[in-house]
Amino acid sequence: MDSLRLPTFQFDTALEVIRLKYLYARITYEGVQRVETFPIPDAALREALLNALIHRDYSSGAPIQIRVYGDRLAMWNPGRLPPDWTAANLLAQHPSEPGNPDIAHAFFRAGLIEAWGRGIEKIVAACVDEGFPRPRLDYDGAGLWLEFPFAPEHVREITDPLAGQVTPQVTPQVTPQVEGLLVALGTSGILSGRELREALGLRDRMHLQSAYLAPALAADLVEMTVPAKPHSRLQKYRLTASGKALLVAKGTP
Repeated sequence: MDSLRLPTFQFDTALEVIRLKYLYARITYEGVQRVETFPIPDAALREALLNALIHRDYSSGAPIQIRVYGDRLAMWNPGRLPPDWTAANLLAQHPSEPGNPDIAHAFFRAGLIEAWGRGIEKIVAACVDEGFPRPRLDYDGAGLWLEFPFAPEHVREITDPLAGQVTPQVTPQVTPQVEGLLVALGTSGILSGRELREALGLRDRMHLQSAYLAPALAADLVEMTVPAKPHSRLQKYRLTASGKALLVAKGTP
């Protein structure tokens, strides 16, 4: 695999899993047009995950933590700020000294970042410009907390007022790519990766994996026939019960 495509593939997969499996969209309508609004702007979530990966202290055994609650998403990244710095310094213009310059450079060459030192600024701007609540920063001495509060109307939409718990949507959020994958499997049954590429009109195996299979597997809509050996030459894919139910809910035969 191309060394520059590896971070792109892993990053895109992680981003899709967070959005499709752990975040719930608020549903509104403009006339007859259904509009889905996630609680965090895509640009802000993307930048937050990039920032965590680039600035994480990899000498620490602690992983990056992402916690999704009914009213907020919190992300903790292990690492230390320069002496005498606080979280407030990150909200103002400041010099960038990434703890992992090689990783930052790889992400830059992969086209995932444009410049160093503007991550927090871009996260806040993405939220404010699109009318979302302003994110909060807190430094605990061992790492940085970045918290995205959800808008009150979003919390009311996805929260059961009697139980006080998040109520899952009847129909999971899927991209057009994942929906196309489900239709192909629903029509043909069990298919190999090569057969899926042919059915979907794709040539690139990595594109099939990152944009179609990875999010579908993470959302438990598709399963492997040989799960113990993900890279087996005999590997094929089929719909799960959830995947079949989703096709029925969408009116797809």
